Amino acid sequence: MPNIGAVLREEIARLSRRENRSEIDKTRKATTQHRREIAQLKRQVVALERQLKLLVRKGIGATPAATEATAKSKSRFVAKGLRSQRTRLGLSAAEFGKLVGVSAQSVYNWEGEKARPRGDQLARLASLRGLGKREAAARLAQGDGSTPRAEKTTRAPAAKAKAKRNGARGARKATSRKPRRTSATKAKSARAAARS
Repeated sequence: MPNIGAVLREEIARLSRRENRSEIDKTRKATTQHRREIAQLKRQVVALERQLKLLVRKGIGATPAATEATAKSKSRFVAKGLRSQRTRLGLSAAEFGKLVGVSAQSVYNWEGEKARPRGDQLARLASLRGLGKREAAARLAQGDGSTPRAEKTTRAPAAKAKAKRNGARGARKATSRKPRRTSATKAKSARAAARS
C-alpha cells in the first residue's frame, strides 16, 4: 500500500507546476511584447536623431529670428538679480518698467517672485543687463521726453472721476481750490503790500 503523504506531496507538486506554467506563459508573452515595443522605440529614436542631425546641419545658416528665439530660451531670470540691477541703476520701479515696457506693478511682482516675465520681456531684460546709469537716463529721456504732460494727463481723469462722485459742486471745488494760506505766506503778502 502506497504512503498517503508521498502521494499528496506528488499531487501538490504536480498542481503547483501546472499553475506555475500558466503564470510563466503569461509573463513570457508580456515580455516578448515589451521587447518588441522597446526595439521599435529604439528604431524611432535612431531615426529622430538622424533627422535632428540633418536639421542642425541645415540650420547653420539659420535666420536671425531663429537665433533670437534660441537666445530668448537661453536667458534666465533671477528676481534678486533684477532687484540689484534696478538699485544699481538708481531707478524706481516705474522708471525701470518704462525701460522694459511694463508697469511698475509688474516689476514689483517680478522682484517679489509673484510672477515671471514672458519671453519677449525676458529678452528686453537681458538687453538691459550691460546698461549704465547715464545710458538708462538717456533712454528714459528719449522714450518719455514729455514727463510733465504725462503727469497732467494722469491727473485729469482722477479729477473727472472725483467730479462725478461729488457732482457739479464738487467739480468746481476740485478745480478751483486755492492753496491754504499759512502764517508765513500771510506775513510775506503783508510785507509785499507795505513795500508798494
